[in-house]
Amino acid sequence: MDEGSPSSLACRAMSLLHPDRLFPPDPTTRKIARALYDTVADAPIVSPHGHTDPRWWGEDPAFTDAAELFVMPDHYVTRMLFSQGMSFAQLGIGEEAEGDRRAIWRRFAEGYHLFRGTPSRLWIDHALSEVFGLSERLSPANADAQFDAIADALARPEFRPRALYDRFGIDVIATTDDALSDLRHHDAVQRSDWTGRVVPTYRSDAVTDPETPRFRNNVMRLGEITGCDTTRWQGYLDAHRVRRTFFREMGATATDHGHPTARTLDLGTAEAEALFKRVLRPPVSPEDAEAFRAQMLTEFARMSTEDGLVMQLHAGAVRNHHHGVFHTVGKDRGFDIPQPTGWTHALRPLLNAVGMDPRLTLILFTLDEATYARELAPLAGAYPCLRLGPPWWFHDSPEGMRRFREMATETAGFENTAGFNDDTRALCSIPARHDVARRCDAAFLAGLVTTHRLDEEEAFEIMPRLAHGLAREAYRL
Repeated sequence: MDEGSPSSLACRAMSLLHPDRLFPPDPTTRKIARALYDTVADAPIVSPHGHTDPRWWGEDPAFTDAAELFVMPDHYVTRMLFSQGMSFAQLGIGEEAEGDRRAIWRRFAEGYHLFRGTPSRLWIDHALSEVFGLSERLSPANADAQFDAIADALARPEFRPRALYDRFGIDVIATTDDALSDLRHHDAVQRSDWTGRVVPTYRSDAVTDPETPRFRNNVMRLGEITGCDTTRWQGYLDAHRVRRTFFREMGATATDHGHPTARTLDLGTAEAEALFKRVLRPPVSPEDAEAFRAQMLTEFARMSTEDGLVMQLHAGAVRNHHHGVFHTVGKDRGFDIPQPTGWTHALRPLLNAVGMDPRLTLILFTLDEATYARELAPLAGAYPCLRLGPPWWFHDSPEGMRRFREMATETAGFENTAGFNDDTRALCSIPARHDVARRCDAAFLAGLVTTHRLDEEEAFEIMPRLAHGLAREAYRL
C-alpha cells in the first residue's frame, strides 16, 4: 500500500503513534533505521537510574486514577500547565489542592495542546496508546471517557506496578534512595516471590549538601543509624562507608550525586576537618557549602575504588529557582533551571587523585550542552574512569539525543557512553522513553551508514549496545 494513500492515512488515524516516528525522511536512510530499530524494539529494558517510588515495588499498590498517574507527580506536565496560567492547586498540588481528580484530568485535557512538539507529548501518547489501548488523542471532548477507561484498567491486577514491570519487559530497575532510608520496600521485594529485580541507589545529598534543610540534623541522624561519631570528620566518612555497605547488601551498584556544579577538591586532612566543622555550625557560607560538596565528590570517588559502586554526577541545575513555589508546594515542581557548568577544571582535582584507578567508574550528566564537544567528550575520550550519561532532563528529547550523538561521538565514540536511562518518576513513561531513545539511535546510526562513515554490519553490532548493553556494563548490572 502506498504510504500516502487514503487507506493508509485512515489506518494511521486509528493510532496515536506513526510507525516511522523519529526516523529520517529520506527513504534509504529510513529503511535502514527501521531495520536497526526492529532488532531492539522488544529488547529488555535496563533502567539503571530513575526515580520510581520504591513503595510501588515493595507493596505493589493499585494506582487510583489518571490524574495521579499522569499529572500530579510529573513536573514536566505541571510546569507547562503552570506556565500557561493554571495554578498548582488546580492540578492537585499543595495545601489547597483540588481534590476532584476528574476535574484535574479535565484541566490537563484542556491544556494538552500545549505539549505539541515536546517529548512529553510523545511519552504520554505512547502510554495512552500502548499501555491503555486508547486510539484517540486526549482532548476536552474525550477527557471523561478516557478518565473512565483508565480507571477501569487500573482496577485490574495487570495494571499494578509489578505486573507493568513484567509487561514492559524491564530486566532491572534502579530507584534513587536517600542515604538515611531504611530500604524497607527493597527488603519487601527481596522477601517476596516476585522475580523482578529492583535495586537501590545511594543518594547522599541530604547529608553532604550543607544547603539542604536540616543538614546538621541529617548528619547527626547518619551517626545514630551507623553507630559512627559524625561530629568528627573521620567518623562522618566512616558513616558513609557503613551506609554504602548496607546499600550494596541490598543490591545497589551505584551512587548518585546531584550538585549545582561539577567542582571537586582534594584537600589535606587538616583542611577537610576544619571545613567539616564549619559546615556543621550554621549559618554556612555559600563558599563553604560549595567547597564541602566539592571535597565530598573526591571522597566518594575514593570510596568507589574501595567498594566498587559506580558513581553518577548530575550537575548544573539551579534548584527551586522561585522561593515562593518551593515554600508553598515544595521541591520538584518544575522550577529547577539549568545553568552553565564547566567540567575541565572542575573535575581535575578528583581525576588527579583517583582518575587513573581502574576500579572507578564515574558517569557524567550535564544540563549545559555546550560542554559536550568542548569538554565532556574529550575528557571521556581520555580518562578510563569516565563515561558520558545520556542527555538528561530538559535534553531527554529527540533533538537533545541527536545533538548529544553529533557532539560526543566524534571524540568519545560510542563505548565511552553509558547507554540510556529513563530517569523518570512516571512508571508508564518508561517504555516510551526507551522507545524514543532506540528510534533516535537507529536514525543516527542509519545516517552514518548512508553517508558511508559506518558499515551496515557495524551499525547492527552497535545498536544493541546502545539499547541496553552499555548501560548494563557501565552500571555493573
